[in-house]
Amino acid sequence: MDGGLIDRIYECAFVAEQWPDTLESISQMAGARGSLLCARSEAKISWIGSQKFIAASPVGIPDGLLMQSPFIGRMNQSHHAGFLRGNQLVSECEMAGDPLFRDVLVPAGLGHVTGTIVHPSTGDKLVLVVLNETQVGQTSDATIVQLDGLRPHLARTMLTSARLAQERARAATQALDMLGLPALVFAANGKVTAANNAIEALEGLIQWRSADRIAFADRAADAQFQQGLAALNAPAGAAPWSFAIRSGAGRPAMVAHIVPVRRTARDIFALSAGVLMLTPLTLSAAPPVELVQSLFDLTPAEARVARNLTAGQSVEQMAAGSGVAPSTIRSHVRGVLEKTGCKRQAEVISLLGGAVMPQG
Repeated sequence: MDGGLIDRIYECAFVAEQWPDTLESISQMAGARGSLLCARSEAKISWIGSQKFIAASPVGIPDGLLMQSPFIGRMNQSHHAGFLRGNQLVSECEMAGDPLFRDVLVPAGLGHVTGTIVHPSTGDKLVLVVLNETQVGQTSDATIVQLDGLRPHLARTMLTSARLAQERARAATQALDMLGLPALVFAANGKVTAANNAIEALEGLIQWRSADRIAFADRAADAQFQQGLAALNAPAGAAPWSFAIRSGAGRPAMVAHIVPVRRTARDIFALSAGVLMLTPLTLSAAPPVELVQSLFDLTPAEARVARNLTAGQSVEQMAAGSGVAPSTIRSHVRGVLEKTGCKRQAEVISLLGGAVMPQG
């Protein structure tokens, strides 16, 4: 057994960017053109390929196509703690009707697959598939023995990676707790994966639902939260999303921020899609421009207009003081209303009049 390859496998547990090179080494050992590592959680399906496979297949495999293949389903049902060939599990007729083989693998000259499944305690399903060229044929018995020798090391590495992803989510919420910010981390389907003490104490504003979901008592805020979740799952990704949360008395109580988790595409074990952070509001004078801008992702001009509204200035006063046309100021006001989720200037004044940096 190649000790250097085993070392690289374990390195992947801590440096996810090493997976393409490591999968390439596994492919070379197996005499295959490429290999794929796929992770399926309740929230998402993601995969990464060996270095040459990625270079040759920039489009890759559509999400879910690998996991929906009869080959994967039969392999999962077999409970075999090792690698299995495709022809051991599915017939040629089934492969011909499987979109994975028919539309992706066979047209690329990859007619034979060998794979294994690992079930870590995190509840995920982790699949490693080795892809053979059609003219080469099925994986040999000797190669299966070599792959089976790597499987315990691959399983430990996958388990470690999944657990580290969970710990990173917990660490993020705990760090925000120290700053005085209520926060939680959630998956792409809205399931909460970690929450700090500060946000769990907000019983009047946040309602905890079944299956580790949350809802806001403020219906307008809850609608904004659902829109933010949908934006995170959009193909183009999402920018930070902010909205006001009102208390039972109808006054703004907090500003919520949905921040996408920026991760490399290669870290397929990252279970979190975003972080929800809450900035408490208290009675105060007009907040600094920098704080207003960061709370709602305003442009510098919009942030100055928002602050001046809170300070009691009219559109005409702001235009005279800045030397720009009133129509330009009104355009910035419309931008402020849209980004803060307010309908009237009075709501902006009420919202930002309580914005202060939390002490912690």
